[in-house]
Amino acid sequence: MPDILVVDDEREIADLVGVYLRNEAFTVRTAATAAEALDAIRQSPPDLALLDVMLPDMDGFALCQQIRREHLFPIIMLTARVQDMDKITGLTLGADDYITKPFNPLELVARVKGQLRRYIRYNPAGAAAPADPEEYDIHGLAIAKNSHKCTLYGKEVALTPLEFSILWYLCSHRGKVVSSEELFEAVWGEKYLDSNNTVMSHIARLREKLGEAPRHPKFIKTVWGVGYTVE
Repeated sequence: MPDILVVDDEREIADLVGVYLRNEAFTVRTAATAAEALDAIRQSPPDLALLDVMLPDMDGFALCQQIRREHLFPIIMLTARVQDMDKITGLTLGADDYITKPFNPLELVARVKGQLRRYIRYNPAGAAAPADPEEYDIHGLAIAKNSHKCTLYGKEVALTPLEFSILWYLCSHRGKVVSSEELFEAVWGEKYLDSNNTVMSHIARLREKLGEAPRHPKFIKTVWGVGYTVE
């Protein structure tokens, strides 16, 4: 399920765009300022970003340029400006497309789908940063991909390969809610069955090894009816 970040300080527009994108099964996050957008991207890079040019703390062109220093996911600019020079500026600074307001929401959805198709086709690894992190350190929980080591406050935690893979997947999707189905199919590489309690059992075992309180876990949190997340 592609994750779209909508950056626009006009709440009505952000909400409208969100409705149409969610109707197409996209996950949508919103930000009203450039600072909020950069924070959201640091926590979890989206698969595509829609950026308004006129933001209260930084113009969308500068935000686009800053994003491009570290990320390759598609960027579509949204603006009321219609001058050709503005369009050229946006594309020169790294935007992939440019839509002027007012716009047809169905056209916007079509442009989003088109950019995602292109990006996935030419970047088979998916909509990620140019180089995925080799390790994560989250509130004292450190996990390293190359060495397959996990430490908690400096003390090593012995994990099975499956447990390591589950924890790595959750950490690499930090800030997102990962469903049991997605987690099972990503880690086990098999089709998920609704009656399958394998994920729940492994999560419980992981929490036990991390010393997590069952009702108030610090690291692997349950979003009831949806899945699991590491924040």
